[in-house]
Amino acid sequence: MVRISVKVKPGSKQDSVEAAGEGQYTVRVKERAIEGRANDAVIRLLSEYFDVPKSSISIVRGIKGKLKMIALKTLS
Repeated sequence: MVRISVKVKPGSKQDSVEAAGEGQYTVRVKERAIEGRANDAVIRLLSEYFDVPKSSISIVRGIKGKLKMIALKTLS
């Protein structure tokens, strides 16, 4: 299992994932942080970026904040 630090920017013009250092990423999502929509979008984008199923990604810390700790279950 790999843990990464993610800074989320909800309400952005477009969805994107950018590496911001070793184990750190910035994720921009169009969805607003209402009723968990931004968190769902973050999981969807990270699953595409890392080419893993959405079920392999979980938010460990920061479920209600912009700074999140994400756990990735690696396929090995």
